[in-house]
Amino acid sequence: MKVCFPTETLQGLQSTVYGHFGSAPGFVIVETDSMTFEQIANADLHHAHGMCQPLRALQGRKVDGVVVGGIGMGALMKLNAQGVAVYRAMQGTVQENLDLILAGKLPSFTTDHTCAGHGGGGGCAH
Repeated sequence: MKVCFPTETLQGLQSTVYGHFGSAPGFVIVETDSMTFEQIANADLHHAHGMCQPLRALQGRKVDGVVVGGIGMGALMKLNAQGVAVYRAMQGTVQENLDLILAGKLPSFTTDHTCAGHGGGGGCAH
Protein backbone atom coordinates (compact mmCIF):
# COMPACT_ATOMS: atom_id res chain seq x y z
CA MET A 1 0.00 0.00 0.00
CA LYS A 2 1.24 3.50 -0.82
CA VAL A 3 0.34 6.12 1.78
CA CYS A 4 0.88 9.85 1.30
CA PHE A 5 1.60 12.21 4.19
CA PRO A 6 1.44 15.99 3.54
CA THR A 7 4.31 17.46 5.56
CA GLU A 8 5.76 20.75 6.82
CA THR A 9 9.28 19.78 5.79
CA LEU A 10 10.89 16.92 3.92
CA GLN A 11 12.72 14.99 6.65
CA GLY A 12 11.68 11.46 5.76
CA LEU A 13 9.77 9.52 8.39
CA GLN A 14 10.60 12.21 10.95
CA SER A 15 8.72 14.89 8.97
CA THR A 16 5.86 16.52 10.84
CA VAL A 17 2.46 15.80 9.28
CA TYR A 18 0.93 19.06 8.04
CA GLY A 19 -2.50 20.37 9.02
CA HIS A 20 -3.79 20.89 5.47
CA PHE A 21 -3.46 18.88 2.27
CA GLY A 22 -3.49 21.64 -0.34
CA SER A 23 -1.08 24.04 1.36
CA ALA A 24 1.43 21.42 2.53
CA PRO A 25 4.93 22.31 1.34
CA GLY A 26 5.71 18.68 0.54
CA PHE A 27 4.65 15.06 0.67
CA VAL A 28 6.26 11.90 2.00
CA ILE A 29 4.93 8.81 0.21
CA VAL A 30 5.55 5.52 2.00
CA GLU A 31 5.32 2.07 0.40
CA THR A 32 4.21 0.03 3.40
CA ASP A 33 5.21 -3.37 1.97
CA SER A 34 8.88 -2.43 1.70
CA MET A 35 8.84 0.53 4.15
CA THR A 36 10.60 2.67 1.56
CA PHE A 37 9.61 6.27 0.93
CA GLU A 38 10.01 9.14 -1.46
CA GLN A 39 9.68 12.87 -0.86
CA ILE A 40 8.26 15.41 -3.29
CA ALA A 41 7.43 19.10 -3.28
CA ASN A 42 3.78 20.13 -3.61
CA ALA A 43 3.34 20.91 -7.33
CA ASP A 44 -0.02 22.66 -6.67
CA LEU A 45 1.00 24.73 -3.66
CA HIS A 46 -0.20 28.09 -4.99
CA HIS A 47 -3.86 27.56 -5.86
CA ALA A 48 -7.02 29.48 -5.04
CA HIS A 49 -8.98 28.28 -2.02
CA GLY A 50 -11.24 25.42 -3.06
CA MET A 51 -9.30 24.78 -6.28
CA CYS A 52 -6.83 22.16 -5.02
CA GLN A 53 -5.83 19.58 -7.61
CA PRO A 54 -4.61 16.62 -5.53
CA LEU A 55 -3.26 14.59 -8.42
CA ARG A 56 -1.34 17.60 -9.72
CA ALA A 57 -0.02 18.26 -6.20
CA LEU A 58 1.29 14.70 -6.10
CA GLN A 59 2.92 15.10 -9.52
CA GLY A 60 0.85 12.23 -10.92
CA ARG A 61 1.94 9.67 -8.34
CA LYS A 62 -0.67 7.05 -7.48
CA VAL A 63 -1.38 6.46 -3.81
CA ASP A 64 -3.85 4.27 -1.95
CA GLY A 65 -4.29 6.54 1.05
CA VAL A 66 -3.61 10.02 2.40
CA VAL A 67 -3.06 10.81 6.08
CA VAL A 68 -3.53 14.52 6.86
CA GLY A 69 -4.62 16.83 9.66
CA GLY A 70 -7.16 18.72 7.54
CA ILE A 71 -8.53 18.75 4.02
CA GLY A 72 -11.08 20.73 2.04
CA MET A 73 -14.25 19.20 0.65
CA GLY A 74 -13.08 19.51 -2.97
CA ALA A 75 -9.77 17.75 -2.38
CA LEU A 76 -11.45 15.02 -0.32
CA MET A 77 -14.04 14.37 -3.02
CA LYS A 78 -11.40 14.34 -5.80
CA LEU A 79 -9.21 11.89 -3.90
CA ASN A 80 -12.13 9.63 -3.00
CA ALA A 81 -13.29 9.66 -6.65
CA GLN A 82 -9.87 8.27 -7.59
CA GLY A 83 -10.21 5.48 -5.03
CA VAL A 84 -7.89 7.13 -2.49
CA ALA A 85 -8.87 6.72 1.17
CA VAL A 86 -8.25 9.78 3.38
CA TYR A 87 -7.48 9.44 7.08
CA ARG A 88 -7.31 11.99 9.90
CA ALA A 89 -3.76 12.34 11.18
CA MET A 90 -2.88 12.73 14.81
CA GLN A 91 -0.31 15.37 15.72
CA GLY A 92 3.18 14.10 15.20
CA THR A 93 5.51 12.65 12.65
CA VAL A 94 5.02 10.53 9.57
CA GLN A 95 6.41 7.53 11.50
CA GLU A 96 3.98 8.01 14.40
CA ASN A 97 1.01 8.28 12.03
CA LEU A 98 2.29 5.41 9.89
CA ASP A 99 2.31 3.19 12.98
CA LEU A 100 -1.28 4.25 13.75
CA ILE A 101 -2.63 3.62 10.25
CA LEU A 102 -0.95 0.22 10.07
CA ALA A 103 -2.60 -0.63 13.41
CA GLY A 104 -5.99 0.50 12.05
CA LYS A 105 -6.22 3.34 14.57
CA LEU A 106 -6.73 6.39 12.31
CA PRO A 107 -10.30 7.43 11.48
CA SER A 108 -11.38 8.08 7.91
CA PHE A 109 -12.15 11.65 6.87
CA THR A 110 -15.77 12.30 6.00
CA THR A 111 -17.37 15.37 4.47
CA ASP A 112 -18.50 16.33 8.00
CA HIS A 113 -14.87 16.90 8.98
CA THR A 114 -13.56 18.92 6.05
CA CYS A 115 -12.02 22.37 6.24
CA ALA A 116 -14.29 25.21 5.15
CA GLY A 117 -11.57 27.84 5.29
CA HIS A 118 -10.34 29.93 8.17
CA GLY A 119 -11.83 33.31 7.32
CA GLY A 120 -15.41 34.54 7.24
CA GLY A 121 -16.79 32.01 9.70
CA GLY A 122 -15.28 28.90 8.10
CA GLY A 123 -13.72 26.33 10.29
CA CYS A 124 -11.82 23.09 10.45
CA ALA A 125 -12.40 19.95 12.43
CA HIS A 126 -8.68 19.66 13.21
